[in-house]
Amino acid sequence: MTTPQPTTAPRTTAAPDSTAPAAAAVPAPPRWAVRAAHAAAVTALPAGLWRLGLTLGWQGGYTDAGYHAVGFTGRDAVWPLTLSVLTEALALLTLGLVRPWGTVPPRWVPLLGGRPVNPRRVVLAASLGAAGLTVLWTPFLAWWTVSHPDMTPRGHLLVGFLYLPAVAWGPLLAAVTVSYHRRHRAAAA
Repeated sequence: MTTPQPTTAPRTTAAPDSTAPAAAAVPAPPRWAVRAAHAAAVTALPAGLWRLGLTLGWQGGYTDAGYHAVGFTGRDAVWPLTLSVLTEALALLTLGLVRPWGTVPPRWVPLLGGRPVNPRRVVLAASLGAAGLTVLWTPFLAWWTVSHPDMTPRGHLLVGFLYLPAVAWGPLLAAVTVSYHRRHRAAAA
């Protein structure tokens, strides 16, 4: 009596990924850059959570009249919700400067997936973003010197502290961008 031999499918090796050498040639980011990228990714989170709370009916430091004047309810809640999601998504893009997907996006990404990105374009976009964020958020350092009659004193203090981390977003992004540029320049050499 013969025992049937198990049939196995022949092993096939997948074609080597043509993008793997591009990603492998880039040196690993320094530890400080990884930490700075993670810090940058969460700088927008406190203000975003505050705005989400406002859309859910929490006055978040506004007086009754101030809260109703700003109008964070009903259809007017779409803008703060959208702003919170977009802001955090942009902040999370900073992680791409220290992750492999910042060199070769995953295949599922439309138009860019699986192909190496142009590091110069990434550096340009990130540099412009860092400059814009610095210009946008630096005035919040003076938050407490400006009167806000539509807010309670405690709310004025709270909002100042919730937006304060966003001031660091631009400089952190700039530092991580410099690291990304140096690593890709070293890989090209």
